[in-house]
Amino acid sequence: MKHRLRRRNHRHEPADINITAFMNLMVILVPFLLITAVFSRITILELNLPAAGSADKQQEQQFELEIIVRENSVEIGDRNGGLIKRIAATDQGHDLTRISELLQQVKARFPEKLDATLLLEENTPYDTLVQIMDSVRVARVVQAGSVQLAELFPEIAIGDAPASSVKVASNKGQ
Repeated sequence: MKHRLRRRNHRHEPADINITAFMNLMVILVPFLLITAVFSRITILELNLPAAGSADKQQEQQFELEIIVRENSVEIGDRNGGLIKRIAATDQGHDLTRISELLQQVKARFPEKLDATLLLEENTPYDTLVQIMDSVRVARVVQAGSVQLAELFPEIAIGDAPASSVKVASNKGQ
């Protein structure tokens, strides 16, 4: 009987844990994670939200660039003066080349202007937002045989598009 008790007690002795394989894994994994962490970067664009309705009469006379992105078109205009041009979307999406060309013309007329308001319809795809923002911020211009980036309107404010379209501006001076 005593012999049986000794066997049971012998079975309950703690076994040695071999952690060599786990330590080898950690030795390889930690440097790998540290090396790959250096290559990941997040780019952040600073956006300005539109001011809450308080504006002086002097500011109302200034040109306020407003770009309204709709599902089937992009409307570029002056908040105070109305629509400059409506660019219809193609089968492939919004015509970013025509948008960029029009914004370059606006920049030529108002070279000191740096801000623009981008108004989006509900359910506008994120990819469309990014492409339009890139077109508003910079333009690709060919100078001396190479493509250069020209600054257009880098200070972008984002908001919700109005339900109805804006009134058409007069084409004086064009």
